[in-house]
Amino acid sequence: MNNLENLLNEAISLFDSIDNTTELEQAKAHYLGKRGVLTEMLRGLGKLSPEERPAMGGHINKLKKALEKTIDFRRETILSKKMEAQLTREALDVSLSGRGLGMGGLHPVTRTLERIESLFRSIGFTVVSGPEIETDFYNFTALNIPKNHPARAVHDTFYIDDGKNEHLLRTHTSPVQIRYMQSKRPPIKIIAPGRVYRCDSDVTHTPMFHQVEGLWVDENVNFSALKGVLVDFIKQFSEHEELSTRFRPSFFPFTEPSAEMDISCVMCNNKGCRICSYTGWLEILGCGMVHPKVLKYVNIDSEKYIGFAFGLGVERLAMLRYGVNDIRMFFENDLRFLKQFN
Repeated sequence: MNNLENLLNEAISLFDSIDNTTELEQAKAHYLGKRGVLTEMLRGLGKLSPEERPAMGGHINKLKKALEKTIDFRRETILSKKMEAQLTREALDVSLSGRGLGMGGLHPVTRTLERIESLFRSIGFTVVSGPEIETDFYNFTALNIPKNHPARAVHDTFYIDDGKNEHLLRTHTSPVQIRYMQSKRPPIKIIAPGRVYRCDSDVTHTPMFHQVEGLWVDENVNFSALKGVLVDFIKQFSEHEELSTRFRPSFFPFTEPSAEMDISCVMCNNKGCRICSYTGWLEILGCGMVHPKVLKYVNIDSEKYIGFAFGLGVERLAMLRYGVNDIRMFFENDLRFLKQFN
């Protein structure tokens, strides 16, 4: 009996000194495992006399239950201390003020696009879109740009290497107008905003940029309507009613007659600066009356219908609106620059 009491005290002392569950399981195995001390004692009961066996077996089982209870209690104590340590380590001080959430904002080019679309929608234009990978037909041929035109040169256009140079990254959003006129009949009044691609990169050009092309085809459209729409648009966009505008004769294969639209330089108030090459004028967009050959490609009767088209660079307008002098800044992703617009 004394041996059993000493064994119990020895085991309890050992369990109390253990601080992790792995060592505790090893200690348990020493006493209660298949080859443990108490297991061997139970196996040795057969060597005792029939009179001694029941009493000794009862004492051993009582000792076994006491050890199991002690082990369970110690295991719970270790796990509880571990949890408390983890909670202390990962505690949050709810009395601290919040750090707040960083607020995102729209890119200045996106803001400019939304303003352009809103202004044209307000006068009845529909916003349409089309694929950025185009065929030679939609990007050039249907727009009256012949095979020998410089716009088709490799140094101006990103062609897709398919062995035939039949596909390319669109150089303007005019192909959207062709696709729309193929599926719709006049009257047609649309703008086509989107990304376009050209082999060009400097302070006023990037290989990828955004354009908005406009088209109005109806029976009574004329050049006066073209000028009225564009002059009103640019004044509304710039919020400058006194802004001066002018139209200069130009050439585009898909319009005839064609013109460039200039506005008085918003950087120097028409006095002359580096931005306007000291002329006091800024070229803002190209426009003109739709060439009859373009209408022929989409099976629209050019004797009955007439139309005008225009195309403007979104980044150019964004530069003027926000006073930015290098177009590449819009694509460098410098948060110090972008945060100024939100």
